[in-house]
Amino acid sequence: MMTRREFQQTILAGAAGSLTAQAAGGLRIGVGLYTYHNLSIDDTITQLKMLKIQEIEMSRGDFMLFNHPKAEKFESFRKKIDDAGIRCVSFYAPTIKEDKDLDEAIRFARILGASNITGDPTGDILKRVDERLTREGLSFGIHNHFFKQKFAYESPEDILKALDGLSPTVGCTLDLGHIVSCGYDTLDAVHKLGPRLKLVHLKDIKAPGGEVNVPLGQGLGKIPQVMQELSKINFKGLVAFEYEKEGDINDDVHQQVEYARKLAAR
Repeated sequence: MMTRREFQQTILAGAAGSLTAQAAGGLRIGVGLYTYHNLSIDDTITQLKMLKIQEIEMSRGDFMLFNHPKAEKFESFRKKIDDAGIRCVSFYAPTIKEDKDLDEAIRFARILGASNITGDPTGDILKRVDERLTREGLSFGIHNHFFKQKFAYESPEDILKALDGLSPTVGCTLDLGHIVSCGYDTLDAVHKLGPRLKLVHLKDIKAPGGEVNVPLGQGLGKIPQVMQELSKINFKGLVAFEYEKEGDINDDVHQQVEYARKLAAR
């Protein structure tokens, strides 16, 4: 586990030219917008511009299907990110249980300009997700998650079982933090799911059995090794940084994005 002092030194060492990895075709570092769930859309975009973030996943709760957002909300957001030079590459749409949910997820993803949808459908609807998104020319990532109660997608094996028999349209949006929270190893998860990865949610967790987020490199997520492995397998999807913490997180986020970019450049 990296100490806070070592973490700061790593950030400082990589601060100059922090965008070089992306410019040279390295790992794509973006942000999952749940990170800024307590900020307004305008303040969120201000932070993204300060970070020089060019790609995001829309994962704010007020845009999720179970909150029944209107199309106008997505249209307004799309105009604002277009004006800011930011691209939404994925829409996080949990609770796809019926065809009407799938219809909405596709419609909203189209408005956002996203080419991927992330979610956690189970059972028969998962095959229809595969068929519909294949026709639509979109991809889908099954999202692993930690809950106090048993969840369908906790381990790499859970996801691989669900993917069995599905087309390459459907893969995995691997949440490193939830892997740790569920008691599994992040590096092992990347090894097993690498060929089917669509997105990676980059976060670090203090200990299994909980969701206490800590700065990248200071938890059990094996973040440096995971980033190295993603580079090794030539992962082309978005590595979306997420930080699930309340309060003023802006400084923490800036430091961690620079840290992630440093790792991406190795």
